[in-house]
Amino acid sequence: MSQLPPLNGLRAFDVAGRCLNFRAAADELGVTQGAVAQHVRQLEAYLGTKLFERLPKGVALTSIGRRYHGTVATAFEALRTATDDLKPEPGKVLVSVTPTFAAKWLIPNLPDFSARHPEIDLRILATEKVSSFHGDGIDLAVRQGEPPFGAALEAHLLFRQEVIAVATPSLVEGQGLPVDAAVLAKLPKLHDTHDLWPEFLRLKDVEDKSGRGLRLSQTSLAVDAALFGQGVALVSRFLVAGDIAAKRLVQITPDTMPGKQDFYLLAASKTKHNAAINTAITWLLARAEE
Repeated sequence: MSQLPPLNGLRAFDVAGRCLNFRAAADELGVTQGAVAQHVRQLEAYLGTKLFERLPKGVALTSIGRRYHGTVATAFEALRTATDDLKPEPGKVLVSVTPTFAAKWLIPNLPDFSARHPEIDLRILATEKVSSFHGDGIDLAVRQGEPPFGAALEAHLLFRQEVIAVATPSLVEGQGLPVDAAVLAKLPKLHDTHDLWPEFLRLKDVEDKSGRGLRLSQTSLAVDAALFGQGVALVSRFLVAGDIAAKRLVQITPDTMPGKQDFYLLAASKTKHNAAINTAITWLLARAEE
């Protein structure tokens, strides 16, 4: 492998190329003007080419110097960014959640967190993939699953999965609530990737007569479609509790279906918690219980 150029020379060149003045570069670096000039000369000698034209007042980059400075400046910026990403931020908490959990529960509840804890920067990573505490730099995660989740993680139960069937009041207007089996069979069904309708209908001994139905990639989209009156959605009760309370949705049958996986708040071992993480954990658990 080729050796790197002298790093002091690269740093002096980076700042001097931005300032186009050795004295200003020296002030920024906290060294003497002579030291900046010497570092730049050493770099030019190493490269075998001139990087600056020395002028009576300041310096100017040569054509080669301009091209090289763009690359060097980008490299230093990448180093700064990588270093900043590694530095702990005491007031920052990054929580990984699914897009549905983010849209239907966490974001609607965030005003309460912001009002109570304005000093904490709670950031949301909404993704379906399993995030890594180490590789993705997350502090907390909300996921469906079954314990144990591993010795390096602590798990707190947030919600039991209780699946219910919901629709807009207008969709079942005149049918009476709860709807009977014949009405349920004919109502349009909204399907997501969990595909819970076959099991739900088997529990009720109902044969579906509604046709293919709308198929969506996320539960949050199924809830949105239900809110627009496009069919009946099967969803965990806590995700639509606000819509039911506001009478935007109604539970069309009292039957519920327990899910196979509950919702858990996951965190790294307590030895890696700071005050902001502990505050976020306490708030999430209290808010979920409410």
